[in-house]
Amino acid sequence: MSGPTLVTGGTGFLGRHLLTALERAGTPIRVLATREPRWRAISPAEFVTGSITDPAALRTACAGVDTIYHLAGLVSRDPDDQARMYALHVDGTRHLCAAARAAGVRRIVLCSSSGTIAVTEDGREIPDETHPVPLGLIARWPYYLSKLYQERTARAACAEGGPELVLVHHSLTLGPGDERGSSTLDVQRLLDRQFPFTPTGGVSFVDVRDVADALVAAMERGRPGESYLLGAANWTCRKFFDRIADLSGVRAPVVTMEKHLLRWGGAAVDAAYRHVGRTPPVDRATAEMATYFWYCDAGKAARELGFAGREPAETLADTITALRHGAAA
Repeated sequence: MSGPTLVTGGTGFLGRHLLTALERAGTPIRVLATREPRWRAISPAEFVTGSITDPAALRTACAGVDTIYHLAGLVSRDPDDQARMYALHVDGTRHLCAAARAAGVRRIVLCSSSGTIAVTEDGREIPDETHPVPLGLIARWPYYLSKLYQERTARAACAEGGPELVLVHHSLTLGPGDERGSSTLDVQRLLDRQFPFTPTGGVSFVDVRDVADALVAAMERGRPGESYLLGAANWTCRKFFDRIADLSGVRAPVVTMEKHLLRWGGAAVDAAYRHVGRTPPVDRATAEMATYFWYCDAGKAARELGFAGREPAETLADTITALRHGAAA
């Protein structure tokens, strides 16, 4: 009989939905978390308390484990979080792969970002997994650069005698249950009328529940060493803002700001707010990123994993409802 499945990052937005999918399938689960969640009493999962950066905790968490879903990390656009993101994404992944190899783990599914592959200047191309790494772009944003190095670290570590590695790269993840607000922040900003303008870029998004199901499929059917992009809709920011406005009744920004003005203005506003010790309504990184196109082609995941994103309007409606009535709605 195979051992349990370990989930790192199981207490986060995507992690909670993955646990639900695994529980539904009857999979024995072990969760590594820095602290026990308040909902532990209602979950059948076994919990190990510890950090992804602690080799001793990882040895305990990996003992007897057959497979691992690696979701642990930090989503942040704050440049002050750079060192922390590298510690979690790169060093933590290196320690996890070493512990997994020593424990005889069979397979790891690593959850990364579509932003390490699928971001372009003009949106004319919709990248798939064969697209060259857009290093010149993502080097501007510590989160995506740390995720790229995480992927490379995992590939190198798992090439040295296993485990098998499958990478899943999801786009902006929306839906109910984002208690920390890390993924649905921009929708909340729109509902709070904090965007005074509409950017000229484009966004790809996907439902968190569909990503959770795709992770399970990647564990079962993903090919070792392969990457899979997940995205359900590729929309301009104008379409994204307008659709949220239609569903929420909150008016979308009327003014569209050109990319060169937004990149310069976003930096100026960010600096001005921070100079007086205040948080800007839209930070510099968000303003700059919104001038690029984050479209992705999920055809490979559809063919090999059976991925099928639900209707985008359902995802947006459920996101809005959750944000207005509590993240778990």
